Amino acid sequence: MGILERLSRLLRSNINDLIARAENPEKMLTQILEDMRRQLAQAKQEVAVAIADERKLRATWEEERGQADEWERRARLAVKESRDDLARQALTRGQEHADHARELQEQWQRHRQETDRLKDSLRQLNAKIEEAKRKKNLLIAKQKRAQAQKRIQDTIAGLEDRSAFRAFDRMSEEIEASERRAIAAAEVDDELSGDTLEQQFVGLEAGGDRDVEARLSALKKEMGLLPAADDPAPRALGSGKADVKDAEIIEEDSDDLSGSDGHGS
Repeated sequence: MGILERLSRLLRSNINDLIARAENPEKMLTQILEDMRRQLAQAKQEVAVAIADERKLRATWEEERGQADEWERRARLAVKESRDDLARQALTRGQEHADHARELQEQWQRHRQETDRLKDSLRQLNAKIEEAKRKKNLLIAKQKRAQAQKRIQDTIAGLEDRSAFRAFDRMSEEIEASERRAIAAAEVDDELSGDTLEQQFVGLEAGGDRDVEARLSALKKEMGLLPAADDPAPRALGSGKADVKDAEIIEEDSDDLSGSDGHGS
């Protein structure tokens, strides 16, 4: 049964390997299943022929066995009729049919065993084809996943090329340097353009109100308008009785000094 052998080899082949080499795995797998179904149909026809041959051999064997029995019956009849000559001929003819029947029986038994084996193989092959049909989508999914994994590995292998990372680092450094230059240029524009005096006062004002009072107090101390830390009261310019009295004493002292100078001369 050549067709069964070819179909069996096809089923035993590595379908995954065939799919991996195919540009369109789904199309190829569908074609493989179609080839299996077509060859299986041919195998069924050949098995059917083998079954028919087995039944024909059995019929021929049974016919020859029947002929052997018939000539034996005739030999018995000839003996009853005292026709030994006919009885001998009948026994000879019956023996021939018996020998043929024995050979046909042996052929039929061998053929029947072979036919049974072929029918079992056909059932197994049919079951495998049905299983392959059920696994079709699974096999396609596995193949697509393998392709995806290969693409990922190729991508990772490409990223391992250090030149790409070096180029990325150089670009990052250039961008950062460009940003620093832009910030420096903006600072130069702010410092060297416009009214510098106005900018200075703006800077002073930007110091915050929290420093104004402290700076004012320090300025007054420097000008002598505020007492030292151990003076109980501040000093006022040209105000208070103490200042008037001090002024009178100073004036009297000046007059005494003038009189003394007049008498002496």
